Amino acid sequence: MKIIPNEIFFAQIESELAAGRSVSFKVKGNSMFPFLRNGKDTVSVAPVNKQLAHKDVVLFNYKGRHVLHRIIKIEGNLYYIQGDGIYASRECCLKEDIVGVVTHISRNGAQPFSVDSFWWRFCSHLWGIFSFARRYLLIFLRCLFVQ
Repeated sequence: MKIIPNEIFFAQIESELAAGRSVSFKVKGNSMFPFLRNGKDTVSVAPVNKQLAHKDVVLFNYKGRHVLHRIIKIEGNLYYIQGDGIYASRECCLKEDIVGVVTHISRNGAQPFSVDSFWWRFCSHLWGIFSFARRYLLIFLRCLFVQ
C-alpha cells in the first residue's frame, strides 16, 4: 500500500466531491470511536446536496486540516461539530467549510450500510443523550474493544 500525504489525498477528495462524485476512504484516527474505528471502517462521502442536519457526519476543513466529525448543533450558517470519541472539545465552522457528508459505512470490508438506517440513527441519538457520561462510556468501550 502506498502512503500519500494528506494534502494530496484530500485535494483529490475535494476535487471529486466538487465534480459531484462520491468518494470512499478508510478512516484514520480515533476521534469518531466507537462509531468509526481507526483503520477498520470505510466511509462513503457524498457532495453536500441536501440540507445538513443535527447528527450528520461531515468532512470539513478546520484550521488547514480535513476532519470527519458529527454535527451537534446548527445556528444559522454556523455548524458546531464534535467527534464521537471526544467528550470535551468541539469545532465550529461555516457551511462553506463542509466539503462532504457521510452516506454509508463499511465495517471491516463488509457490505456498506446507510447512515440513514434505523440502527445508525438510533445509536447516534442515544450517544447524544448520554453525552454527560461520554468520558466514562469511552473508557469502558476502549477497554472492551481494545483498539
